[in-house]
Amino acid sequence: MSRDQAAEISASGVTVDVGDATVRYLLYGLLPSWFVPGVADWWMHRRTRIEETAGVKESLIHSLMMTEVGIPIALTLRHEVNPLLLSVQLGATAAHEATALWDVRTAVDSDREVRPVEQHIHSFLEALPFGALSALMCLHADQVRSLLRGGRGDPGAWRLVPRRRPLSRGYLAGIGVAIGACVLLPYGEELWRCARARRRDRKRSTSSTSDEARFRATEGH
Repeated sequence: MSRDQAAEISASGVTVDVGDATVRYLLYGLLPSWFVPGVADWWMHRRTRIEETAGVKESLIHSLMMTEVGIPIALTLRHEVNPLLLSVQLGATAAHEATALWDVRTAVDSDREVRPVEQHIHSFLEALPFGALSALMCLHADQVRSLLRGGRGDPGAWRLVPRRRPLSRGYLAGIGVAIGACVLLPYGEELWRCARARRRDRKRSTSSTSDEARFRATEGH
């Protein structure tokens, strides 16, 4: 936005606080929107019967990706953005992208059908961390510069600093409930379903091996 445009908006009586608007977008737009493709992805795994194909391995990869996203989110909700937190966010975003590639490769190698709809859902899940991180870096350009300087001259650069203006308990509780309902519950159910299927298959395999051994022993007599 040019200075003339900003002056025109101001003259019209409309005050735009870009920083405040961006923070509200992150808290009430982008973060809650994460849960929708997350649940949709779980549903696609269920429809394609993940427990019969990639099973526990892929489900654990999903849990790893949730952790890679969840840790920086939890830290950002409770602490000030500084070089340490930016480093965690950057590392987690890179790790999440690498794990996402591993996830799809695991699914394809197991012959689980990854449908076009699921691939589009993955696109949202991969893009959202980059969108959130880029917005935070724009909001905290001074901390980005501090990170590039290695935090020199900033005594709080490499420690977790509690937020000066903590988020409300109601908001944090709402996010916690959403995480439980849209992440922990469905993906916990997925992992339990995959583990149950693996135990069942192992039991069948053991039973078949025992039956074959008994049959051979009978033939030997």
